[in-house]
Amino acid sequence: MSLGLPGNASVSQRKSWRKCPGKRKSGYPCLGYCPHDPAEAEDDGWILKDITILQNRIVSCLQQTFPRRVVQYYYKICDISVINFSPVTRQFQSIFNKLFLDFQNLPYWNSEEVGCYVAGHPLSKGNCYFEVTIVDTGVRGTIAVGLVPKFYRLDHQPGWLPYSVAYHADNGKLYNGNPVGQQFGPKCARGDRIGCGIHSENTEAGLTTVFFTKNGREVGSVEVPVSVEGLFPAVGMHSMGEEVKVDLQAEWFLEEDDSMMMVDSHEDDWGRLYDIRVSGTLLEYVGKGKSIMDVGLAQARHPLTTRCHYYEVEIVDAGEKCYIALGLARRDYPRNRHPGWSRGSVAYHADDGKIFHGSGVGDAFGPRCFKGDIMGCGIMFPRNYILDGEGDMDDWNRLEAHPDHAHVQNVLYHNDEKEEEEDGEDQGQEDRKVMVFFTRNGKLMGRREIAVPPGGLYPTVGMLSNGEKVKVDLHPLSG
Repeated sequence: MSLGLPGNASVSQRKSWRKCPGKRKSGYPCLGYCPHDPAEAEDDGWILKDITILQNRIVSCLQQTFPRRVVQYYYKICDISVINFSPVTRQFQSIFNKLFLDFQNLPYWNSEEVGCYVAGHPLSKGNCYFEVTIVDTGVRGTIAVGLVPKFYRLDHQPGWLPYSVAYHADNGKLYNGNPVGQQFGPKCARGDRIGCGIHSENTEAGLTTVFFTKNGREVGSVEVPVSVEGLFPAVGMHSMGEEVKVDLQAEWFLEEDDSMMMVDSHEDDWGRLYDIRVSGTLLEYVGKGKSIMDVGLAQARHPLTTRCHYYEVEIVDAGEKCYIALGLARRDYPRNRHPGWSRGSVAYHADDGKIFHGSGVGDAFGPRCFKGDIMGCGIMFPRNYILDGEGDMDDWNRLEAHPDHAHVQNVLYHNDEKEEEEDGEDQGQEDRKVMVFFTRNGKLMGRREIAVPPGGLYPTVGMLSNGEKVKVDLHPLSG
């Protein structure tokens, strides 16, 4: 099996592509077919608009054709970008476009050396930004994103050598042409998007301003020298299991901070706040996070009703432990108890995927939740449900919904155990029950029947480890 392109070349072109037992000018070993002279390949008319397509094609074929030890040299063949393969026919272009869509992810193959990817085109005024999404941090998360010269050494991380600059995910440092980095921004983890772009260019001085972003927000910028060929997007990796997704056509617009965009701070939406800071719709844990008594609690000012029966929480930052819980609780719920732990409450906990209903012991309920996940909680009110003070409660015998289900009804995890409730919770309220349901990323996780305490059930969010942040939407279904 050939690498694809040479096999489709003309007879004269195939002559320039031959088995090469030696090394190319770059000093790296050849892995099959390659032209000894880049100029010779250009004369044959092979010019490819984005070298990433060829690189991805090669790694796919290498996995099927060559021994494992050869596949480990994948990143070294990335310097095949010294060859210009163009113009190609429409047929080849369509094939390459499909290949590019199929192989956008760049994995790091098990090797002791640095793996470096360099794009085929430099950043320009028309295409001044790109983004890299961390799919997997692998063993150490030694992922670097930045800009390098065209003929950058591929056994070095971006930013280590002169005329290169990079933001490193594992330590949040900036490396500007030096193997010693400077503290620059926060560390990055799985799911984070690292962006890199150019603001402006001082042609006379040969400098350009390079900026970096994390999840769409600018981290900082630095002036760097520019070579004649320009600065090329680059990604470096150096530990087993690392994988990223590269978007060379990403766009970036300056985003205002959420708290600056809000005319109202939304503090009026909350009746009780303990060790929680409010910035617009963002809730941030500011407690000690050292013991189970250091719960941060936010309880809405108004209970759920038939008109507003559902709310959502997006995990912006999972913090140290992701001890985040959302649910419903009575109005006088204890401030130092996580939602679900005490009587008159029910909650879905993100760290272990369990549901807690008036007990410190939870039941298996759904999957764990992580940064970026959206958790929801709502009430399925029976038809003609009447709130306290709005009508005769004798109608509840007739309107009671699902009277025979007093345990978890879960679409993912079957649980036949009866729910454990504290004594007295339902006394005098057997007919005042509703079905509380939870969602994760828009999908129903399960339901639990719960007695409605006097005053109703209030949206309640709890957090318990440093760095936790969530964005709350108390009215997601209001249009």
